[in-house]
Amino acid sequence: MAANVYASATEDGGGEESGQWANSAAATIDCPDVGSELTDVPEGARGDVDNELAALDGQIAEAYQRLQNSAQAQQQDGGFAENAIMNPLKEKRAATIERIAIAIDRVGDRPEGLDSLASCTLRETGNDNGGDQGGDQDGDGAGQDQGGQQGQDGQQGQQGQGGQQGQQGNGGQAGNGPVAADFADITSVQPGGQGGARGQNASRGSFTTACGVNANGVFNSDNVIVAPGVSNGAHHFHDYVGNQANNAFASDEDLAAAETSCENQDDKSSYFWPVLRVQNGTVEQDANSPGGGIEGNAGEIVTPKQVTMTFVGSPRGEVAEMPRLLRIITGDAKAFVNGPANANASWSCTGFEDRQLKDKYPLCPDGSDVVRTFKFQSCWDGRNIDSANHRTHVAFAAADGSCPGGFKAIPQLVQRIVYDVDAPSLQDGGRTTPLFAVDSFPEQVHKPITDHGDFINVFDEGLMREMVDCINEGRECDAADLGGGQGAGDGGDGGDQGNGGDQGKDQEQPGGDQGDGGDQNQDGGQDQGQDQDQDQDQDQDQGQEQPGDQEGQNQGQDKGQDKGQDKGQGQNQGENGDAGEPTDKADTPKTFASPKATQRERDKDAGQDAGQGGGEDKDDEAADQTPAGNIPSAAGAGQAGSQGAEGSTGSQSAAGDLADTGAEMWPAVLGGVLALCGVVLLRRVRRGAIS
Repeated sequence: MAANVYASATEDGGGEESGQWANSAAATIDCPDVGSELTDVPEGARGDVDNELAALDGQIAEAYQRLQNSAQAQQQDGGFAENAIMNPLKEKRAATIERIAIAIDRVGDRPEGLDSLASCTLRETGNDNGGDQGGDQDGDGAGQDQGGQQGQDGQQGQQGQGGQQGQQGNGGQAGNGPVAADFADITSVQPGGQGGARGQNASRGSFTTACGVNANGVFNSDNVIVAPGVSNGAHHFHDYVGNQANNAFASDEDLAAAETSCENQDDKSSYFWPVLRVQNGTVEQDANSPGGGIEGNAGEIVTPKQVTMTFVGSPRGEVAEMPRLLRIITGDAKAFVNGPANANASWSCTGFEDRQLKDKYPLCPDGSDVVRTFKFQSCWDGRNIDSANHRTHVAFAAADGSCPGGFKAIPQLVQRIVYDVDAPSLQDGGRTTPLFAVDSFPEQVHKPITDHGDFINVFDEGLMREMVDCINEGRECDAADLGGGQGAGDGGDGGDQGNGGDQGKDQEQPGGDQGDGGDQNQDGGQDQGQDQDQDQDQDQDQGQEQPGDQEGQNQGQDKGQDKGQDKGQGQNQGENGDAGEPTDKADTPKTFASPKATQRERDKDAGQDAGQGGGEDKDDEAADQTPAGNIPSAAGAGQAGSQGAEGSTGSQSAAGDLADTGAEMWPAVLGGVLALCGVVLLRRVRRGAIS
């Protein structure tokens, strides 16, 4: 589906009475994955099809929200969920699927059998039942095994989740997970093998590129790969490192011209993945935003402690260069309902990385950090940089390292993301030490198996050749040592110490990586636009809620980091998804796409901002410097109303608005009135004296 199209079969939802599940607060919505059936969409129809697939995702998210919020009605009427939620959802899906068929039929052959995919079912989440804590423990360390690492239906949780503010027993801060049964002790996992043996002709080298830890705070709930031009196409928030212009409206040209957080400036690739949140009750800036709190993604966003991107070779022979702008998605954001066929989650702990978990979050011993690993597909069809379902143009190598027929080996991207988060206290449902989870589609209830990563290759072709040479010649290379200019950095992970290279790009996130939980010293750019930018007159209309900076939560994050960091914050606001450019692009989305911040109701926002005095106005002004590419995408203009309460989310229009003009003119007007009154009074006094 276009808000995350992953080609995999959809499991049958089971035959239990829907009212029973809903009443037990253990239900989610299972819909067939229409996108997976569309493996061959004509180029001329892809734009319309992507928009309609995104609409299907929006319909599911809306229906799931209704399911969560109607517990009392479901208890009073056993048929409520079916009649008021599931049947209307089926009708909406049928109409949308028909539009997909019509769009394809205009330029190609009409697909058959799509109408059978309209019906959805309620299925059990397991979050309400106690049970198995063991998880599917795959200790092979491979992370790319596509086999059945599931057992989601058996991932039962502990009711209520204690102090996690769960609404219906589903656990988690937003009431839709995680639960205690989503975790497993890493020390109980059996170590796995070291993978297959390398052949004599294996390409044994490696190439590492360092792009920081997203200390700049580049977040959004878009996905330009699967839902281009659709705001909130992912329905969950992503961390971005590397390319700083990635949002729903970024064109290939935008990506190529963007700034990068990578040490080597010739690596403008985009690396992104769902944010990790600690369910500690924190109300993030995106609490009232689509993709954030209103879609069940709540809690404190955690900044990674370390992120490494390593490209490795093939066990069978040499690798070929990746084509520029190649898109790869690994894992399945909908694996909980789709099944494990395309799941590629891999969770572990430092010191225990020979043990991997696929459908559980790890409980790490004291002194050990949580590790997420993504091993991307390493075979390419030699022709396409993307495919209709965003999968079939790339593939995983077989167990012996060989690629499928017609495919060629390319460097395999291995992402390793480390977090300093404590093992949650499962015995009290996270009251003492909170649970953590990745952002997810609402109906995926934050299951760890839904973890996934995205990559767009925007390497300079010369640097890509150097990468391939390093790997094929058996050398270990670091991109930072290979020209391309140094010093971008985003303020985290060793060499990327926030030297300002990215600080003025498209990441003026107020508070940026607020949820970094312990990595605050890394975030050289965290409070970009909070303090130092208060005296800069940049009133961009970019006021959609940003994760990680709700009023006053900056405390402890600022720590003087704004000094020098923010000086560049507004300088590049005309670049890549800033206040000026997205306005035209934001007019184009057809489905679930509201205007970006640059197009919000300027008069309303200007009046709102004008009414805020003193320091609040300064904070708002700083927030408005956030480029459209970094802000939570809204599902409708009505969401703007929630922004005023966030302190730094008011969408303030550019200098010259009526509110600004009035604020500047009223002292002069008042002075003129007082002067006129003085003249009248003086004349009256003089007349009295004469008479």
